[in-house]
Amino acid sequence: QVQLVESGGGLAQAGGSLRLSCAASGRTTSNYHMGWWRQAPGKEREFIAAISWNGTSTYSLHSVKGRFTISRDNAKNTVYLQINSLKPEDTAVYYCAADRKTVVAVPSYWGKGTLVTVSS
Repeated sequence: QVQLVESGGGLAQAGGSLRLSCAASGRTTSNYHMGWWRQAPGKEREFIAAISWNGTSTYSLHSVKGRFTISRDNAKNTVYLQINSLKPEDTAVYYCAADRKTVVAVPSYWGKGTLVTVSS
């Protein structure tokens, strides 16, 4: 099993920045691809960004490229999501995910999420 705990969410103003963290524990999490999804009020959960197990490859949703950056520190078993130039439409619950194969489809493991609220 892999346990994922997100942190770093909260209330922020439009134009500001936040860095979300996801602490992973359990199995050798450095062997897992990791990613971030989000679910806005009244909408389906959507994939945002993914990073390979060794951090050498990243992939993100086209609409967030340039503002969202995913990274990981395997020594700390932590994945990050840097969000810049926040917009009100970024308001959502952000979920960390892990999978041995891909996190772009339905990942095997999910965190409970951290809420990001962006005020205009």
